[in-house]
Amino acid sequence: MLDRFYPALLLLGSNLFMTFAWYGHLRYKSAPLALAILASWGIALFEYCLMVPANRFGSAMYSAPQLKGMQEVITLLVFAGFSTWYLGQPLKWNHWAGFGLIVMAAWLIFRD
Repeated sequence: MLDRFYPALLLLGSNLFMTFAWYGHLRYKSAPLALAILASWGIALFEYCLMVPANRFGSAMYSAPQLKGMQEVITLLVFAGFSTWYLGQPLKWNHWAGFGLIVMAAWLIFRD
C-alpha cells in the first residue's frame, strides 16, 4: 500500500520546493534578479532530490504518463495554496474551472 502512495508523497514535497523556486521570489520584487535566480536554483536542487526518486520508485507501479498526470494535479493543488496564502492572490472561478479540466485530463490518463 505504501508503494502506491510513496511516489505521490515525494511529488508533493518536490512540488512544494519547486513552487517556492519558481514563484517565491515574486514576494521580493525589489531583490536583484541575479539573487532571485541563484536562490531559485538552490531551492530547485531540493526539488530534484525528491522528484527523481518519486519518478524512479513510481515507475514500478505507474506509467510515465500517469506519473506526469499525478504530478500536474499535485502541482495545481500546491500552487492554489501557495498563491492564496503566500502571495495573497486567491484563485478565481475561471482558474478553478481550468484546473478542474486538468484534473479531468489526469483522471483520463489513469483510465485503462
